[in-house]
Amino acid sequence: MGKPFFVEALEKGDPELLDHMNSLREFASKDGALPARIKTLMAMLVDAVLGHRDGVKAIAQRARQQGASEEEIAETVRVAFLCAGMPGLVIGTYALPK
Repeated sequence: MGKPFFVEALEKGDPELLDHMNSLREFASKDGALPARIKTLMAMLVDAVLGHRDGVKAIAQRARQQGASEEEIAETVRVAFLCAGMPGLVIGTYALPK
């Protein structure tokens, strides 16, 4: 999976903003009271609720790399369904293995 389109746009159009965005993402996503994988699952949940299927796929992969189980990913999809109804469920399923 390649870079998101907005990252490529920022690399060309505003690399300073990209640096700030990456710094904030790293700060907010690191292990703390919540493990990084849980924070990543939370980000996946938000993308599912907002209908960003490519984001869901990419973030689910990041969660797996951080040690999230398929069960944790599936339960996050359930929460997307609870929060957003069918649209959240449909988009959330992009996190599941095909």
